[in-house]
Amino acid sequence: MTRTRIAVAGAGYIGRAHMSVAQQSDSCTLSAIVDPSPAAEAHATAAGVPLYRSLGELFDKDRPDGVILATPNQLHLEHALACLAAGVPALLEKPIAPTVEEAERLVQEVDRTGSRLLIGHHRAHSPIMARARQVIEEGRLGKLVAVMGSAVFFKPDQYFADAEWRRKAGGGPILLNMIHEVHNLRMLCGDIVAVQAFSSHATRGFPVEDTVAINLRFASGALGSFMLSDTAASARSWEQTSQENKAYPTYPDEDCYVIAGTFGSLAVPTMRLKTYGKAEDRSWWKPFEVSVAAMTRDDPLRLQLEHFNRVIRGEAEPLVSARDGLQNLRITEAIAQAAMAGKIVDTTPETAAA
Repeated sequence: MTRTRIAVAGAGYIGRAHMSVAQQSDSCTLSAIVDPSPAAEAHATAAGVPLYRSLGELFDKDRPDGVILATPNQLHLEHALACLAAGVPALLEKPIAPTVEEAERLVQEVDRTGSRLLIGHHRAHSPIMARARQVIEEGRLGKLVAVMGSAVFFKPDQYFADAEWRRKAGGGPILLNMIHEVHNLRMLCGDIVAVQAFSSHATRGFPVEDTVAINLRFASGALGSFMLSDTAASARSWEQTSQENKAYPTYPDEDCYVIAGTFGSLAVPTMRLKTYGKAEDRSWWKPFEVSVAAMTRDDPLRLQLEHFNRVIRGEAEPLVSARDGLQNLRITEAIAQAAMAGKIVDTTPETAAA
C-alpha cells in the first residue's frame, strides 16, 4: 500500500506531536511543514522536509494527500476553508473554530462540498473510551441514570506567566479544557440537551474562572455533574488517570468518570465494574458483583492519524465530524453562558441549529 503524504500546518506543541506520530507511521509519511515563524525552520530541517510559509504555497508547489491543521484557533476557519477549496482532506485540531458562528459556516461548507474533514478530538480514538462505550451499549449497566465526572488539576504559575491572555476571559478551563470532556461525555452518554453551571475565580483572583461546577441533562433523561478546576491539586483528570499522555504522571487507582445505571456502574479509566447479577437482587443491602472490564491502551494520536489515512483514502467517514465539532463547541460555550447568566441553557442540537 502506498503511503499517504501528510503535511502539518503549525509547528507548535501539538503540531510537533503530530509530526512525530507521522514520522513513525507505517501508512503515511510527513511530507512538509507549513508555518511562517522563524522557529519552524529548525523543525523542518530536523524532520528533513520542506517548509512552506502558507497553505497556498504548499498547494502550489507540493500538494499533499492530506493536511493536519494545528494552527492557532483564530485561524481554524480560514485554514480549513483553504483545504476545502483545494480539495485536500484535513484533520482540524479542536476546537473546530473560535466561535459557534464560524463553526456553523464551516459545517455548511463541508455539507455543500462533501469535503473530508476530521475534527481532532483525539480522545475519541482512545481504546479506553471505545471499551467503556461498548460496556454501556451492551447494556451491562442497565438504563443510564447518572454520570459523575471531573477534570481537576493544577496548572503552575508559569503557565499563566508565559501567556497573559490565559488570565482573561476565554483563557480559563471552560474554553481550554472542557471541550475535551464534552466530547467524551457525549460519546459515553449521548446528546447533552441542557447545562447549568457555577463558576469561581476565588483562588487565583484572575478575571477568568479557575473552578466550575457543572450540571448536565442528557437526551436519555440521565443527569450528570462535572467538577472542573485548573487550580485544585488533584489527580482526577483524564491526563493523570488514562496513562495515554506520557508527559503527565499518572495514578492507576484514580478515575475521572463514573457512569451509573439501573443495574450497575462503570468507573473510567480503571474500568472497574460493580453490577447486580439478577434484577430481583438489586438493593443497596445486596453486594455487587465486582469485576474489571478488559481493555487495551494505545496512543490515541497514533490511532487518530491511522483513521485520518483511511478517511483520505475514502475507506472511512470521519469519526468526529464537523457537525460533532460544532456541537461540542456549542455545549462548551453554553456552559460559559450558564455560569455567567446563572440559568439553565438549552443545548439540544435541533434548538441550537435553529
